Amino acid sequence: MKITVDEDKCCGAGSCVMAAPDVFDQRDEDGVVILLDAEPPTDLYGAVQEAAAVCPAAAIRLTKQRAAVSPRS
Repeated sequence: MKITVDEDKCCGAGSCVMAAPDVFDQRDEDGVVILLDAEPPTDLYGAVQEAAAVCPAAAIRLTKQRAAVSPRS
C-alpha cells in the first residue's frame, strides 16, 4: 500500500492520527497532516484504511502496489 496526502485539502481534524498514529501526525502550528510512513507494513493496513475513510477532507489517498515479480530461473 502506498499513501499520499494532500496537505492543501487537510482541515486538521486529526482523525487520521487517532486511527493510525504510527503512520500520521500533525504539524503543531496548524494541525495539517504529516505522513510518517508512506509505505506502512501490512499489519497497519486496517488502521490506515480507517484513517482514509474517516478523513473529513478526503485528503488521504491509498493505492495498491504491485507485488514484486521475481525472475524465473
